[in-house]
Amino acid sequence: MSILSEFREFIARGNVVDLAVGVIIGGAFGKIVTALVEDVVMPPVGLLMSGVDFSLMNWVLKADNPATKVDEMVAIQYGAFLNTIIQFLIVAWVVFLLVKAVNTLRRAQAAEAPPPAPSAQEALLTEIRDLLKSGR
Repeated sequence: MSILSEFREFIARGNVVDLAVGVIIGGAFGKIVTALVEDVVMPPVGLLMSGVDFSLMNWVLKADNPATKVDEMVAIQYGAFLNTIIQFLIVAWVVFLLVKAVNTLRRAQAAEAPPPAPSAQEALLTEIRDLLKSGR
């Protein structure tokens, strides 16, 4: 079997295609969450904190030197880090809700499913047992 036919077989498996779809949807979802945090969540939070823009919050370790006119500022961007933490919490919450919904659906389907019918051998053994109990 050639390497190309093995690769074709690998790609044709359902798991690989499902994984690819999940990655693509996850990337798009990440963009939605980023926009939600930066454009919807953080402006009101900043307003509540006297108009602070979290994305601009930083600790300057080395300031720019205006004499050289070169951007030499070195800073710890903790505001961007806070935005990323909030994005993570939103994604984690949504994933939790999705997993919870899927588990609820699975439990509901398992509860609705009737027990499997006994096999012919089990039915015959049950009939023999019942006849022995009745004394016939």
